[in-house]
This record gives sequence, structure tokens and C-alpha cells, in this order.
Amino acid sequence: MLSDSDGRRECIMKKALLVYNKNAGRGAVESHVSQIVSIFDDAGYDMLPKALCFGENPMDGSEDVDLVVIAGGDGTINYVVNGIMHKSLKPLIGIIPAGTANDFAGALGMSKNYAKAARQIVEGESEEIDCGKVEYINRNEDRDRYFVNIFSFGIFTTTSQHTPEELKHRIGRSAYILAAFKELNNLHGIPLTVTTDDEAFYYPTLMGLVFNGETAGRMPIARKSSLRDGVFDCLLLRKRKPFLSMCDMLLYMVGIETKAVKYFQTSELTLVTPLDEKTDVDGQNGGTFPMKLSCMKGALKIICPKDV
Repeated sequence: MLSDSDGRRECIMKKALLVYNKNAGRGAVESHVSQIVSIFDDAGYDMLPKALCFGENPMDGSEDVDLVVIAGGDGTINYVVNGIMHKSLKPLIGIIPAGTANDFAGALGMSKNYAKAARQIVEGESEEIDCGKVEYINRNEDRDRYFVNIFSFGIFTTTSQHTPEELKHRIGRSAYILAAFKELNNLHGIPLTVTTDDEAFYYPTLMGLVFNGETAGRMPIARKSSLRDGVFDCLLLRKRKPFLSMCDMLLYMVGIETKAVKYFQTSELTLVTPLDEKTDVDGQNGGTFPMKLSCMKGALKIICPKDV
């Protein structure tokens, strides 16, 4: 609020950007854009809606906004956060879940109802939330990448990357389960050298999961993980016969300890393998090995619901 020369008070509206994935939520989010904008306008924000265009930085031309609201799934959030980080911007960030799994939004406690999530942002409080950073060693990737929920490789990655978008829109999370069964025939071991805060070791693995968040496909795999503790929660699944490996992972997921699943926490992690193995960050292409992962404690200012 500012006063003019006559002593009258003039409202200065804060600038906000709404970045939405028009294909998210089976296309439903686009029809709610005007409602979302209206909620923020009523709260004193001058909000510009922008449909996400992959291949462009969504922050181009909006570097001075106070608030960025992201309406989409984990992949959309990842893309926008990378745009923010690559420009070294520090806006407040709000999340409206509109994807298939919505793991990151779920960890924040955001409502799946678009209007309720918008009001949670308007009425919520800013918190410092961790962000993962991927740096590539001796490779041609042009820049670092960031992730908010999970970095992965192995069967989890191939399942995520081979699940058709159309199938996800049609049957939701069940699409990942169908894709996972198809990927069982392609299981292969990954000879991995790992360096953490505390140790270095070799581990023949079928899958690696590095959690900044808490869930994968809304499954509570990283039970001890937190978005606010400055460390990753890491799981490595030892290479065994496919059926035994899947049993090992299922046992771990229901709380039964097994030596075939290695769990550890670390703030930094270096991963090296001679294989040209695909990786994944929040459902997006994660680049190639070798690489260094760092947990950036409190790097993002996210508006979280007051009641969580």
C-alpha cells in the first residue's frame, strides 16, 4: 500500500505468473484457469496465465514476478523449477496438482481440487523446501538439472519413460503398473560405484531411487524422507533374478528389512557406471552418467497449507 499526495491509499498489486500444462489432468486444468486467476486477483495479485511450452523457459519475460503458481504434475513442476533455477530467480512458488501421481504436491499437503489448492496458496505460509541438483561429470550436457521429488535409474526409469501419455490420461497411475510388467523382460544389472558423505562402495543394482520427496507414484517408498532435512533418502535394489528382486522390493515397501535393498541418507552423491544408462528426474529425462547429486537445503520458497 502506498499513499498519494492527497493522503489516499492506493493498492499496489503483486505480480504473479500462472504456468499451467493444458494437457495435465486429462485436459481439465485448462478449463479452470479463469477460476484460478480470479481467486488470486481477489487476493491482490495481478496474475498472468501462461500455457507451458516445452522447449522454452516459462520465466522468459516474467523475471520480476513475486509469485509463480504451477498447475500440473511432477514433470511440469520440474520443468518450471528448472526454468527458475537456471535464471537464478527467487520467487515464491505455489503448486496446484493436476498430474497423474502428484507426488511433490502430495508431500506438501496440497488439495487435488484446483480451487481449494489455489486458496491454500493464497492463505498459506512460505517454507524453505529442499531441491536436488544434478551436475554432469565429463559429459556434454549443457547445464545442471534440478529435481523436487525423485532422481532414478534402472527399471523405475524405463517404466516412467515408456508409459504412454495417452494411457496415463485414460487410466491414471495404473498405466505405470502395466508398463512395469512389460519392462520385466528388459531387466539388466547396472555396475555402480557410489560415493556418499560417509563412504564409497561398489553395488550391482537393478534400480536406484534418490528421494528429495517422500513418494513415487504415491507409493510411500521413502518412509523417512523429508523435504526439509537437507539430505537425500537413497534406495538401491541389488541385482538378483527378476522375481526375487521384485519380492525384495515388495518386502521393503511393506516394512520388512531385506539385505537386497540398501538404504542410506546423504547430502551429496556421486554415481559412476560404464553403461550408457538412462536416468530420470521427476519423470523427465535426467541425463547420463557419471554425475554428482547435491541436496540444496531450503533452496526453494514454497507456499504450503497452514493446516499441514
